[in-house]
Amino acid sequence: MEIQEKLENLKRLLEQMNSLAVAYSGGVDSTFLLKVAHDVLHDRVIAVTATSATYPERELKEAEAFALNVGIRHIIIHSEELDIEGFAGNPTNRCYLCKKELFSRIREVAGQNGIQYVAEGSNIDDLGDYRPGMQAIKELNIVSPLKEAQLSKDDIRELSKQMGLPTWDKPAFACLSSRFPYGQQITPEKLAMVDRAEQYLLDLGFRQVRVRHHGDIARIEVSATERKRFFDVELMEKIHAKFKDIGFAYTALDLQGYRTGSMNEVIDTNNPPSI
Repeated sequence: MEIQEKLENLKRLLEQMNSLAVAYSGGVDSTFLLKVAHDVLHDRVIAVTATSATYPERELKEAEAFALNVGIRHIIIHSEELDIEGFAGNPTNRCYLCKKELFSRIREVAGQNGIQYVAEGSNIDDLGDYRPGMQAIKELNIVSPLKEAQLSKDDIRELSKQMGLPTWDKPAFACLSSRFPYGQQITPEKLAMVDRAEQYLLDLGFRQVRVRHHGDIARIEVSATERKRFFDVELMEKIHAKFKDIGFAYTALDLQGYRTGSMNEVIDTNNPPSI
């Protein structure tokens, strides 16, 4: 199916919805979905963003700026995942617990504003990884228009570029809780360490970064093309010193580089835990 045909399918899907609340993180997918939905449904669309310790301030500011610039009504709610029973223990179904709470809250906001549907921004590429959060989305009858329209991440980036969206080449982002090995306790202090470490790397000019928290060890993942920057001894020493100041005793570079869901590599995704 051609990319423009997929876009038209998406618009037809959205036209069938009387009104829509988009779970809006400010990332590539949700920004694209929000803009197309606004083009189709106009003021019958609202954006809902949840803030928490797992959501960096920089992401919120970018989301706010885009919604304001386009003229989309933007509702910000506070949803603290660490308060969800069992979440802080970081079980393998952590994302299920989070999504169940988050989308229940967004459904409440939608109902309070007379909105009929709630949508999230997963695409067909998201079908390949272990994503227990999708079970919660199914249980709550949340719609996934990008997936229904058979849009891939590359499709969304290309269409976003054609539409002039600032997120078309934005690096992938996932909540900071994904930086911890399953079973390792997640705390506000640890989340703040990861946030500060990643922000430092971004300030140094790295674009696609993850800092995985392994107790005293920070494991850095950067894109394949950016790994060679670490051959600079002076840069390595600067990063080590900064990370030690943040609270990491040791700093390591993952030689494989950034990839989606690297924390899932140690679990059996063909036999995932029951939810």
